[in-house]
Amino acid sequence: MIGPGAGARVMVATRPVDFRKGPDALAALVGTEYGGDPYSGVIYVFRAKRSDRIKLVWWDGTGLCLMVKKLEQGGFRWPGIQDGVMRLTSAQLGALLEGLDWRRVHGGRRPIAPQIAG
Repeated sequence: MIGPGAGARVMVATRPVDFRKGPDALAALVGTEYGGDPYSGVIYVFRAKRSDRIKLVWWDGTGLCLMVKKLEQGGFRWPGIQDGVMRLTSAQLGALLEGLDWRRVHGGRRPIAPQIAG
């Protein structure tokens, strides 16, 4: 898949944005509205007023990337509308992009080595 890799840091803008904005305008929003650095490698996720559209903007080290997705049926599961941004894991982003409920995705568990009785 072309797009952000696993383990990426993800921030979701919880308020809808004007979807006519391109990558440069969205990157400017990251800096002015959310206090982030659009060139840090963090993926910034934006929603339209309609819940079936999503845009992602991130710097891949060589250029500013823009990914757009529109679901043909249903809508994305969005966090409640409020000011600011919220963080998602890369696994939660994957669920969001598939149109699944990202709130049901939890962090992985670390394996625990068995204790040898001695």
